[in-house]
Amino acid sequence: MIAAGRLLRRNRDFRRFVAGQFATNAGDSLYTVAVLWLAFELTGSTLVTGALNAILLLPWLLQVFAGPLVDRLPLRSVLVGSQVVQGVVVLVLPLAAVTGRLRIGLLFVVAPVLMLATLVMGPMESALLPRIVDEDRLSEANSALATVTLGLDMVFDAIGGGFIAVFGAATLFLADSLTFAVAAALFAGITIGTPGSSNESGEAAESAPSVGSVLRSYGSDLRAGIEVLRGTLFVELILMTAVANFATGIALAILPAFGDGLGGPAIYGLLLGALGIGRLVGSILGPYVAGVPYGTVLLSHGLGAGCWVAAAVAPSPALTVALFGLAWVPIGASGVLTATLNQRLFPADLLGRISATKGTASGATLPLGSLVGGVVAEALGTTTTMTLAAGGFGFTAVYVLLRPRLRRLPAAEAATPDDFDLRTETERPEP
Repeated sequence: MIAAGRLLRRNRDFRRFVAGQFATNAGDSLYTVAVLWLAFELTGSTLVTGALNAILLLPWLLQVFAGPLVDRLPLRSVLVGSQVVQGVVVLVLPLAAVTGRLRIGLLFVVAPVLMLATLVMGPMESALLPRIVDEDRLSEANSALATVTLGLDMVFDAIGGGFIAVFGAATLFLADSLTFAVAAALFAGITIGTPGSSNESGEAAESAPSVGSVLRSYGSDLRAGIEVLRGTLFVELILMTAVANFATGIALAILPAFGDGLGGPAIYGLLLGALGIGRLVGSILGPYVAGVPYGTVLLSHGLGAGCWVAAAVAPSPALTVALFGLAWVPIGASGVLTATLNQRLFPADLLGRISATKGTASGATLPLGSLVGGVVAEALGTTTTMTLAAGGFGFTAVYVLLRPRLRRLPAAEAATPDDFDLRTETERPEP
């Protein structure tokens, strides 16, 4: 954390990006908490919250289509534009509440717009960091970014639940719009380097491709990102992440009902906060376990599964919150190391589309899990469904245990393309 702190102090662009992510993640946390609780308050149905959460999670499924655009279009303009759109759209809900027109149907109109505005953020982060941070500082940068943003998620998830309990969900959206305005201002001041040039201004900006040329090359760009991953060990890692994300989607869909059964919106917020704390602790630990074999880090997901099961059946809300937070520590650590592997092993000019392809392949199960979770919880109850969902984390540990090649993967800081069956630049086919 000391090294990450030095990076934040010395690198102005990275500092602004982290601060912008801090603000936009606050907005994401606030409107997710408010939208899902408002949907449950209006309908009392896990089916409805599951469907709405599935829409909010669609960026994980669709980001593969944003990857080529991220690699080609000016990153700063896309970053700022996405924040402006979200800030304006979230104001629709408090206006509807004031005029007495707030209905569940409006949530299903607003949610897709918010989803589309966040579509670029996943591949954007992977593509941007290598352009503003030196390669030997990527692990520290990923840790610092995850620590700050996850820490904010934790705080605002918990605050969001308490805020709803006191003021109501609609009022929360007013504060939410301000976070997106702050993020837009911070992103607007970043100077972003591009492969082969210094930044997005000057000569680089003059030669920036038009939207038309980007769209014409879209198909080949998309295939290039997929081709890099084909036949590599990353395919199996994506499969494991997809299973874990399916379980996560289930949990997020039924968490409003689960929290309501334990004590109401405040407990719901605390459970979301615990999830953030767990990932935050894991992300802080990430650089410290960068020398631990990556396969061993993946095996630790089994500990997370055990904590998740214990949380679902714990005798008190306090113990449930604590154990649920512990379940996410291994996920936070492996997430930092995975991001570092991506940025160390893949070509910088393909990072956006590769990251988007991986994100879509592994994250497509998030919205599916939300839909399934809502249905299963209606039939089996929220406690049973939460217990079953823990199997998603357990699958990762069992799969790695039974697969010697994965179990013997080296540490992230020592990994080479050969360890993951990645082809070299000369072996890779032309896009």
